[in-house]
Amino acid sequence: VPGRHFALAGMAALGLDQPQAEAGFNLWRPLRRQVMLGHDGEEHLLKVRVLSEDMQLWTVADHELRAERIGGRWKIDGHVAPAVSVAGDVVTVFDAYGIAFDVIDPLARAAAAHGDGNIVEAPMPGLVRAIDAEVGQSVAKGDRLAVLEAMKMEHSLLAARDGVVAEVLAQSGDQVEAGAALVRLEAEEDA
Repeated sequence: VPGRHFALAGMAALGLDQPQAEAGFNLWRPLRRQVMLGHDGEEHLLKVRVLSEDMQLWTVADHELRAERIGGRWKIDGHVAPAVSVAGDVVTVFDAYGIAFDVIDPLARAAAAHGDGNIVEAPMPGLVRAIDAEVGQSVAKGDRLAVLEAMKMEHSLLAARDGVVAEVLAQSGDQVEAGAALVRLEAEEDA
């Protein structure tokens, strides 16, 4: 699959194929974003710098692609962008045939990584804004245990199951890496 198809899928996934007034990005330039796409069982991290309403630079597999809107149509490295459709977490690029890309949510992936639900981890690097758990506290599935500020947004990290807090491994104000354990619940057989 050509890199330009990945870039187009990334544009659609992030809403960057729309005019800036509609996409809501007017204040900071250049805007930098990233998106993880899945295709054929592999994950691909795409990065973009939005230089203007009509110009974006995409990095796909260490290759830089230039996306320009000319006369209302997007061109990626000189190729006219084909039609694209977004349906939930799937982006389809329609060139000679439909090419489907899955938009991977790092928060959902991190939650799924721990089948037993004992550990609440930071899904990405960030700043711990709040810890809403204390050792010995009973929690229910879906209770907020921590708030992580990352990518200029606050992410609530929730209990994956009912349980009792065994350890609080971070505190408000800590800078943490992706995968850092923040809260540990007692193992289900111990609870």
